[in-house]
Amino acid sequence: MKKILYIVLDGLGDRPTPALGNRTPLEAANTPVMDKLARMGENGVMYTVAPGIAPESDIAVISILGYDAYKYYTGRGPLESHAVGLKVSLGDLAYRVNFGTMGDGRKIIDRRVGRNLTTAEADELCREINERVKLTSVPGASFEFKNTIEHRGVLVIRCGGKLSAMVSNTDPAYGREGLLGVALEKFEDIVQTCVPLDDAKNSEAAKMSAKLTNEFVDKSHEVLEQAEVNAKRRAQGKMPGNLILTRDGGDRLPKMPPISEQFGVQFGCFQEMPVEKGIAMLTGMDIVPVPQASGNPERDYPYLAKKAAEELPKYGGLYIHIKGPDLPGHDGLAEKKRDIIEAIDRFFLANLVPSLDFSDVVLTLTADHSTPCILKAHSADPVPLLILDSSLKPDGTKAYTEAECAKGKLGTIRGIQLLPRLVELARGK
Repeated sequence: MKKILYIVLDGLGDRPTPALGNRTPLEAANTPVMDKLARMGENGVMYTVAPGIAPESDIAVISILGYDAYKYYTGRGPLESHAVGLKVSLGDLAYRVNFGTMGDGRKIIDRRVGRNLTTAEADELCREINERVKLTSVPGASFEFKNTIEHRGVLVIRCGGKLSAMVSNTDPAYGREGLLGVALEKFEDIVQTCVPLDDAKNSEAAKMSAKLTNEFVDKSHEVLEQAEVNAKRRAQGKMPGNLILTRDGGDRLPKMPPISEQFGVQFGCFQEMPVEKGIAMLTGMDIVPVPQASGNPERDYPYLAKKAAEELPKYGGLYIHIKGPDLPGHDGLAEKKRDIIEAIDRFFLANLVPSLDFSDVVLTLTADHSTPCILKAHSADPVPLLILDSSLKPDGTKAYTEAECAKGKLGTIRGIQLLPRLVELARGK
């Protein structure tokens, strides 16, 4: 059986932007290796969850790993909490959270504290919250809060297993369709009040969950306003991390069958973020330890390429998730997104591809979602997709771009269809 090399570039897809002469960052980027791979294989586009859905990374990754997100997903909060060692039992309420910056009248100045809150600063703010905030509105309630990377964190609220995830987000950038989290293209930068979802308006568990969530957001804001870390940041002309925004709550861990049982392939996984780590752990993938990205692509990407070449022979498949393109998409920095795509091509793929024997490797290159710079948010646009296998004939695609891939032989597929197809190719079917 051939090896499967599954490479996902987070947030790669985009729309034409005036900053790049009405080209997408992928179209504007110099990507000779990606383009060569596209010319060698079959190409198409993929709706990672479904048409019309602007997916968050969690449901997108679950889907492109071959699992039905509508069946297995229980919220992003449990995934990330599990990844960083916080226990989530049935009836606990686990959130993914961001440190943010709030001004007067619950106005959000920045949802990510200007993207310059260090992990060390977040460590100290986390310590103060855990020490000084007490939940008193519901007897027996408690919480555990943990920062993860930079402005990101997780929150688990507990109350004897009596809580429900059927509540809204306080982060206005994300909505909910049942338990599925969806990115919103347009929203008002105001901290939202957590309320029971429509289907749970009469649920005492949802009412209790909303009450405790709002209490935590309000009390943590009071503590963060007074924090020494934020006093120093203000003195340095930086935004204070004085707000915790909650989203994508879940009240249980998903029960996902191991990927080795689903597809008969044991995967290793390279990941940078807690959400991908949580999914990897819950699907039974082996997590290959790699250092936290330094932000220097000339150092980070050659190391990942070397590590991938070393690890691929150990597994039936290797899933590599690279965060790079998503961040400038959220910040609306089209030139920076182009530059990161070029760096991935030059320093990662150019170092990795020569080591591959394509008579023994099935390769796919795709994304988990689109993050258009003109939106600064995820969108429902499909993502480019290429599959390269020795049994496939080139389909005439000239370059690896959104528009060129859309002309390819693969046509349009959904995320849940991709991994089964790769497994078939690996087995020679």
